[in-house]
Amino acid sequence: MSRNLFSRYIWLIDTIRRHKRITREELNDLWSRSPFSQGEALPRRTFYNYRNAIEELFKINIECNTATYEYYIDDGGDSHKESVTEWLLNAATMSNALTDAREVSDKIFLEDVPSSRHHLTTVLTATKECKRLIFTYSNYMRSIPSRDVKVEPYFLKLFKQRWYMTGRNVKENTIKTYALDRMSDVSLVNEVFVIPEDFDAEAYFRDCYGIVFSHGEVKTVVIKVDARQAKYFRALPLHHTQSEMITDAYSIFTYRLKLTPDFVEELLSHGSKVTVLDPPELRAMMISDLEKSLENYEITK
Repeated sequence: MSRNLFSRYIWLIDTIRRHKRITREELNDLWSRSPFSQGEALPRRTFYNYRNAIEELFKINIECNTATYEYYIDDGGDSHKESVTEWLLNAATMSNALTDAREVSDKIFLEDVPSSRHHLTTVLTATKECKRLIFTYSNYMRSIPSRDVKVEPYFLKLFKQRWYMTGRNVKENTIKTYALDRMSDVSLVNEVFVIPEDFDAEAYFRDCYGIVFSHGEVKTVVIKVDARQAKYFRALPLHHTQSEMITDAYSIFTYRLKLTPDFVEELLSHGSKVTVLDPPELRAMMISDLEKSLENYEITK
């Protein structure tokens, strides 16, 4: 597929998504002003060919409301599917934009995601085909790698520039999460598995921040954030349960989640800009870590 054709698909998807609903006349007007047109409308036959290609490539359905003759993207009301589609489109759009910007590549700096380069394709294949994986795993808490780890991959999650796979460790018969960048000698095993009907991948990390699973109780977390940092939290919420009460000098953010090391580390990373107000056990965890950090800077007399 030519890069120019792929760019046209992305443009069409992005335009319809941004407008929610759009008529052919409105779409033609925007198309005529796009870099893909010679000032002409998008031919009807070409439009339908693009629709079919988009459905095949991206599994995105562009539907038409016959009452209003408006086109829209049908996500089936599945919020998770919509978020994955959004991520795929962002990635495709970014890739396309960066390809166009090769002449300024010395002015563009990106974060590295080594796990996507080495094992993501193999793990995705195993997840899609419900086949087991076998690999060597280097846990940072252990000096000796675990060899011949056999796992049934249930789902993947991207967190802070790292890909993680969650699935059933066959030998231990437990659900575990593995970082792809700590895996080596990854192989697909021709053994098919079935995900238990009562396993809900969407719900697995729903009450957690990050990728550390916890059987603990969901807590109401209240934090005080200075006005400047609050803008960042507002733009990129820490958790889907986030709510905010705004004052002139600061904001109070409230969450409903489990207390995990990932969440504590995230709060600590913001230093004095964030203060935990509740619950008491989270305050104690924060104070304990801060005291240990201060000990590293104590001057011995």
